[in-house]
Amino acid sequence: MPRVTLQTIADRVGVSRMTVSNAFSRPDQLSPALRERILSAAQDLGYVGPDPTARALARGTTGAVGILLTDSLRYAFTDLVAGGFLGAIAEELAPTGLAITLLTSSGSDLLVPARDVAIDGALVYSCDPTSPAVSWLRRRKLPMVFVDQDPADDVASVNIADREGARAAAQHLLDLGHRRIAIAMNGQHGQYGFITDADDLIEGHASHQRRLGWFDALKPAGVEPVVIRHPIERTQDVRRDARALLERADRPTAVLCFSDGTAVGVLQAADDLGLRVPDDLSVVGFDDGPLAAQLHPPLTTVHQDVEEKGRVAAAALTEAIRRARTGEPAGPVPHVRLPATLVVRGSTGPAPA
Repeated sequence: MPRVTLQTIADRVGVSRMTVSNAFSRPDQLSPALRERILSAAQDLGYVGPDPTARALARGTTGAVGILLTDSLRYAFTDLVAGGFLGAIAEELAPTGLAITLLTSSGSDLLVPARDVAIDGALVYSCDPTSPAVSWLRRRKLPMVFVDQDPADDVASVNIADREGARAAAQHLLDLGHRRIAIAMNGQHGQYGFITDADDLIEGHASHQRRLGWFDALKPAGVEPVVIRHPIERTQDVRRDARALLERADRPTAVLCFSDGTAVGVLQAADDLGLRVPDDLSVVGFDDGPLAAQLHPPLTTVHQDVEEKGRVAAAALTEAIRRARTGEPAGPVPHVRLPATLVVRGSTGPAPA
């Protein structure tokens, strides 16, 4: 079967090849009636449209943006908070026609996604600060936005008030009379299990800021918390370590958790041991994701607006891409910091006598 080209359609309709090309790439140049005739002929002939690779080369754009995640893409599909963030990005990008390409920070000898995948710009979301993937994106001089990363002078960023939110959570427990308090963290690299010196940990921006916030409140009160840490995405690990924590003779009366997902592991451990929440144990999460209010009891947590974070990040990236395409001066680099507020529910109560 002969290959259908723009010229094939042009011969069928009786117009120039450029007119057919405009029907696909510059529809505003044609009357609606003529464009409809061309598209109808293309459909009859089985033409699927201009080759995306050739069109990208001609335009100098790919029509896609990358989202650089942690080592595993599973996080994007299993974590409800990450899902809400990505959904908001997709909604914000929909009117622009830009597609989303998920990138991992790992790669192989043949393919390094941050180096090799064709994209017009990138969102760097909660990645290991030592990851070489971020360096590759910088070397490509792509428009970028950092999300839940340490801010940089030359890259737009969107963060939340992690430290303030964590401080409020810790102060809430102190105000309830708790003094034996533990912290359940997560991370991507380094030491796991019971942590003797949290200052030596390799942490991402959110982990570091939340730890600082908890200690802002606990240290002046003379509280030395026990710290456990588990790999990201591994709720079963925090459940195991939390059980060991809660079986101690000096078990904590309250646990501050890095996320709502981490809090679920602590709640499961408490249930395994027959501990009542909040009578025997108070638990505080972070994120206020969809599950927080549905747990039994409902989870006290720190609320962040992940959808607003996604919208702001996507808008900042599309603006950076627009400026790069038009050659406009970059202008001031925006650094947005969204609030984080404590939401008190049924999983916290007065310290047991």
